[in-house]
Amino acid sequence: MAIIESHNPGALTWLELATSDQNAAKSFYSTLFGWGIDDQDMGPAGVYTMFTVEGRNVAAAYTQSPQEAAMVPPHWNLYIAVENADASAAKAVELGGTVVMGPFNAGEFGRMAVLVDPTGAAFCIWQAITNHGIGLSGVEGTLCWADVFAGHGESAEAKAATFYSALFGYEIVPGDGGYTHLKNGSEMIGGIQASAHVPPGVPPHWLAYILVGDCAVVTGKAAGLGAAVILPPMEIEKTGFMSVIKDPQGAMIALFQPFPRG
Repeated sequence: MAIIESHNPGALTWLELATSDQNAAKSFYSTLFGWGIDDQDMGPAGVYTMFTVEGRNVAAAYTQSPQEAAMVPPHWNLYIAVENADASAAKAVELGGTVVMGPFNAGEFGRMAVLVDPTGAAFCIWQAITNHGIGLSGVEGTLCWADVFAGHGESAEAKAATFYSALFGYEIVPGDGGYTHLKNGSEMIGGIQASAHVPPGVPPHWLAYILVGDCAVVTGKAAGLGAAVILPPMEIEKTGFMSVIKDPQGAMIALFQPFPRG
């Protein structure tokens, strides 16, 4: 377990659920992961739900506006830490990305922007002011990894690798089976999925992974709570087990159980 007080630039700093039914989502995830619930009254903007583990924030949820719901289905937003949101957004555009929203201040908590990489995968950047994001790692129910699905063709994978390495300074580390690791300083934080392993028709996106103690058990529990199992538990050689679920409102998230160390 690691208590996190701040995030280095390039770190996965926050995970946020945009959903069509916030109360149903709170019930689902609190039951599935044991997340605590801390609802924050945002006035006209509604309620912002903080999910907690051991009293520290690990994720959040909000209800999509009618305008957002008309454009995109329920989904998880992944935030990446930056020193300067304005400079990073401008650099993303220079590298072939698109600014969808922002940069703008999220109250006194931080400054952010919503971006789309050159392959079409959306993500957010976060310049912390008073809220540094995820406060805990290395325990069940916390974010542990994220993958970019850059579409199909090696050119899409290469385009994503070039973009993220230039924007965040990630080291690109080749893996097995065409998978590419993203290394932020000394820490492996995620990867770029080989297009050969992406089913046809799946659009570019980021997929977040939540650490669990038993992938098969938690996947089965999710199904019992009304989730769809998109990818049944599978073994990743020398690494662990993973699965992908879609919650009852339609947002996808992955589960990961690492092999014991030693």
